[in-house]
Amino acid sequence: MNQCTAVALLPPPDHLLALAAPGHRPEAGHVLCELGEEHDDQHAAMLWDEGGRPGSAVWVRWKGSGLARLTPLPWCPALDPRNEACELFAGHPSAHSWGITDPTDEAITQALVRQHPHLFPEYRDKEGS
Repeated sequence: MNQCTAVALLPPPDHLLALAAPGHRPEAGHVLCELGEEHDDQHAAMLWDEGGRPGSAVWVRWKGSGLARLTPLPWCPALDPRNEACELFAGHPSAHSWGITDPTDEAITQALVRQHPHLFPEYRDKEGS
């Protein structure tokens, strides 16, 4: 499943605006939805994790071009067959992270594999199978 392509612009927080030098306003930043395409109407991107405690990951959630909100969410407890954890929040509305492909990242990787195959032995082995 491909990754959702929704993007949100986040204005700088008020405390950064207060600390900014006069005439040097911080710019808005952008986040890309990390969920698989065809999820429910709420997009999501993880901003930071405060140490792996339950509910310690802070996610930004938004709908369409509306207001984004920050919310702490617990990590998804699912493990893949290699015992690697899902990198999304508990109860996420799409496939687990290992089943989501970022199409832009994949296209860049494939171009690099063609140009520099010696740097990507794991892809070379897959192509030879």
